[in-house]
Amino acid sequence: MCYWKQWRYVRTKVRNLLALGTFKRQAILTALSSKSYWHLSRTLATQSGMTNEWLHRQGLISVRDLWMKAHGYA
Repeated sequence: MCYWKQWRYVRTKVRNLLALGTFKRQAILTALSSKSYWHLSRTLATQSGMTNEWLHRQGLISVRDLWMKAHGYA
């Protein structure tokens, strides 16, 4: 959701989704939508482009991994 909000403009959203490997039609329809940031962060276009591996490469920490480590599962 934060990346979606950070990209701000439709053109930027489409360009970034296409760079992440999302289909062109899905990227355009999602970027043009006026639904909320949270709603759009759960769409097929954003989920297929912004994978967990991509988020990890961006430097984000997995809350699930932290919880697993804190409770002795890792």
